[in-house]
Amino acid sequence: QVQLVESGGGLVQAGGSLRLSCAASGRTFSSFAMGWFRQAPGKEREFVAGFSWSGGITYYADSVKGRFTISRHNTKNTVFLQMNSLKPEDTAVYYCAARRISEYANPGAYDYWGQGTQVTVSS
Repeated sequence: QVQLVESGGGLVQAGGSLRLSCAASGRTFSSFAMGWFRQAPGKEREFVAGFSWSGGITYYADSVKGRFTISRHNTKNTVFLQMNSLKPEDTAVYYCAARRISEYANPGAYDYWGQGTQVTVSS
């Protein structure tokens, strides 16, 4: 069992930045590959960023590439999502998730989810 708790969301103006954190507890953090997803009202949950199973490669959705950066601090069991140059279309609830297989962009590949943190970008 893994418990995930996101924090760092909030209201920011377009062009601003936020840093989301995801603290993991329970089973060994390094046993899982991590990812970030988001879900806007009326839309499906979509992949934002994630690590490969080995942890050595990062993946990004085209819509956030060059603006968002995923990172992790293994000894602190924490994953981060640095979000720069935010746009109103980035407004959503952001979730971190943990998986044990190589597939990274499919929400169904993830076994554990946090409760989400709201990000609102005003124009």
